[in-house]
Parts: sequence; C-alpha cells; structure tokens
Amino acid sequence: MRLSRVVSALEELYPPSWAEAWDAVGLVCGDPGQEVRRVLFAVDPVAAVIDEALEWEADLVVAHHPLLLRGVTSVAATTPKGRLIHRMIGGGVALYTAHTNADAADPGVSDALARAVGLTGPLRPMVAADGDPRRGLGRIGTLAEPVPLREFTARAAAGLPSTAWGVRAAGDPDRPVRTVAVCGGAGDSLLDTAREAGVDAYLTADLRHHPASEFAEHGGPALVDAAHWATEWPWLADAERRLAGSSPEAGTLETRVSTLVTDAWRLHDEGAK
Repeated sequence: MRLSRVVSALEELYPPSWAEAWDAVGLVCGDPGQEVRRVLFAVDPVAAVIDEALEWEADLVVAHHPLLLRGVTSVAATTPKGRLIHRMIGGGVALYTAHTNADAADPGVSDALARAVGLTGPLRPMVAADGDPRRGLGRIGTLAEPVPLREFTARAAAGLPSTAWGVRAAGDPDRPVRTVAVCGGAGDSLLDTAREAGVDAYLTADLRHHPASEFAEHGGPALVDAAHWATEWPWLADAERRLAGSSPEAGTLETRVSTLVTDAWRLHDEGAK
C-alpha cells in the first residue's frame, strides 16, 4: 500500500483540521510514493522506538507525539532530532503524527483511556467540539457500580501500563466513585471543567502541585494522576484497529503496537518509611 494512501486513511480517521492551532500533525518524513508493508504505532518518536522500527523493518511509524513541534531551521545530524530524521530516511522509515486531532476524535485517545480504567458508555466529551457533540476533549463515563476512591485508583493502575510514576490520587480514599472524567495526557487545563461536570473523580496526567492542591481545597472531584505516556498508550491499539478496518487494502498491512515504555520518568523511590 502506498504511503500516500495510508496517510489518506489516517487523515480520514483523524483529520488534521481537528488539531489545535499550535500543534504539528501529519507526515513528518517519507516519500508519499513509497510502499508500506509494516506499520509501527508508538506514543513517542524517540530513539528507542526508531531502533525498534528499524529492527522490525517497519516502513512507517505512526506516533502520537510530534517530533518537530516547534519551528526548525535545520535537521542536521548534529542534534538528537536531526539524527533521528537521518536514521529514518536512511532506513526507509516514514513518520506520521496524529496528536491533538487524535485527542479530539470520536473515538479518540480519551475513549481508549476510559475503557482501560473500566468506564462504560455512553461516553461523552468533557469539552464538545462545535457541531459534533460526540467529539472533543476528554471523556465522561460511569463505572458499573460505585467503588471507593482507593479501589478505583487500584483499578486504574491495573488497567494502564506500568510506569515508574505509577498512579496516585488526591481525595478521601473512601469517597464513593461512580462518574469519572478522563483526559489522556496533560489535563490540568480542564480541572474547572471536571468540577463543573459534577463527576466524582477526574483522571489525567501531569497534574501540578499548586493547581491540584487548590482544587482539592475548594471541593469537587477527587483527582487521579497517572503517567503521561500511560494515559495515551491505550489509544495505539485503537488506531491500529481503525487503520486496518479502513479498507481491504489497509487490512493487508502488518502492524504492531510498541510496548516500549517511553515515559520520561524511569525511577521511583518512596524513600524512608
């Protein structure tokens, strides 16, 4: 299948027009005319992932996070990102990014996160897109039955891939949790939205001390904080499945979801007891 046709299929599923204005999505490197047999899905286009792609002889990496988010004036091999570009081009590996357009999609990143932590449908966006009430940022869903916050936190940790960061919660450990808002990736910009939604808990990543502390002091949902990478990784299998089902031709592609843990935090020590 030509790369141009794979890109067209991905952009039917995750239109670039859905991306935030500051984002950088789409084809990063690769010849649209090249043939694609193997596609690797990963959260981060980092050196270890490119090593995996080259070893597996992938023709395309579909990554969630952009490699070149800021403007660049050079991709010389004197920089880490430049070296990655050179290695991919030399190895015939194309790179495609679906970032905030995949966040906003229906289904998108937060739908996969919601399912991974045990939420049931119908899921609805925390922030609905104009003209489409099923698309937007974050998702709100329910558990089959209420559970204490401590149990929901444990379920979230069991449902997400393990990282050094783990899963932590702010709130009364015995607080009943039934309705939950989730947002894959950094979600503290939606703290007030979660409060206004009246949910029992809000699960996301990258919560900072001061916003989280102030939020807890003023009441509202319990907070559950997981590793950034872990909250977005469940989407990869969805993207893999949706690409394969997009056409008979796409169904012939050989695909793989990378299980490499590329979260930035690698060690965790709780210190003295």
